[in-house]
Amino acid sequence: MLRLILLLPVLVLLVLFGLSNREEVLLRLWPLDFTWATPLSTAMLIFAAVFFLCGALVASTAGLRHRARARRAERAAQVLEAELNEYRAAAARQIGPVPQPAGTNLARLQRPAA
Repeated sequence: MLRLILLLPVLVLLVLFGLSNREEVLLRLWPLDFTWATPLSTAMLIFAAVFFLCGALVASTAGLRHRARARRAERAAQVLEAELNEYRAAAARQIGPVPQPAGTNLARLQRPAA
């Protein structure tokens, strides 16, 4: 719901931008003989989307090293946790069962009536 509340004003602005800029512009690509006539709003939104994707690509490649390091740390933590469980099991086998404290009868303990 919060995502929709935050996205709605952006969508309204995009629609208003598209409706306000309907003049045709001629886009040319210099080294090639490519020409494209399109509404200004369409050209601007396409360029914004392309550069947004370029920025997302740069941000995701910058985080690759950190994600790999986090995966290695998680694997090491799993190995250490398994080793700790083995040590605990070995210690429990050496100690044996723990007797109940004297004077405590857990079978008699009852919850008080409400």
